[in-house]
Amino acid sequence: MQLLQLYRIAELEERIRNLYLIRETEVLIDSFLVPDAHQPSQPVSVSTPAPVPVAPSGQQGSWVTARRKSRKRASVATRQAPTPPGHHTPVRVQNRFSPLSEASAGSYSPPALVIGDSIVRNVRIPAPANKILCFPGARAPDIRANLKSLAKNNRRYSSIAIHVGANDVRLRQSEITKDNFIEMLELAKTMSDTVICSGPLPQFRRSDETCSRLLDINRWLSEWCPKNRVGFINNWPVFRGKPGLFGRDGIHTNWAGATQLSKKLAHSLITKKQN
Repeated sequence: MQLLQLYRIAELEERIRNLYLIRETEVLIDSFLVPDAHQPSQPVSVSTPAPVPVAPSGQQGSWVTARRKSRKRASVATRQAPTPPGHHTPVRVQNRFSPLSEASAGSYSPPALVIGDSIVRNVRIPAPANKILCFPGARAPDIRANLKSLAKNNRRYSSIAIHVGANDVRLRQSEITKDNFIEMLELAKTMSDTVICSGPLPQFRRSDETCSRLLDINRWLSEWCPKNRVGFINNWPVFRGKPGLFGRDGIHTNWAGATQLSKKLAHSLITKKQN
């Protein structure tokens, strides 16, 4: 019984302590928001408008009817008042949507297309008219199938950049892989006058055979593309021997590597368009 009473007394003391803390907090907040809230209020002088003199009437003490001035008339008079010379400020009027109408009236510029496997997932091209399509695990035949699907809608692009190849070399069929690349790039050429092939990236933590096949397809593309009016991006000088541009798997780029690849793609797209 005594323990229960002691517990209740301690609980009441805790509540009282919390109330004091709440009160102190309120006083502190009031001191910041209303500095003079706890000071004695001072009398406030109220100005009384001077009485309007009334013209004497015939009899003193008779009622006088005071007519209110019409606000509407006053506002009309204010609007009709002539503007003093020298105070006229010209107002410039323009249509802020005119750039949109000018752009719509001009010729339509088709977007650029960047399509590839998971390597292009984090690629960012600094231009508003670019479209990036990423298909993880895709090979050259898969990219060709997606291009064919886009071609059914009579899609045209100002330029097409393709990055693929890392998954193709796993088939260990070099000649078939080359034929697949040719079919893919030839189809892309029917959809745009500017086609760019981004060569496969070197890989870390992979067998020597895989690296050798990647290098072989990269060399072949560097020779075939210029002969067939296709731009080529050789990524090996930038990525070879630089594991800091790749993620933990040694295959996909990290943000630093994706930035480097984005710069190379953007530079190639601009250069190829100008040529």
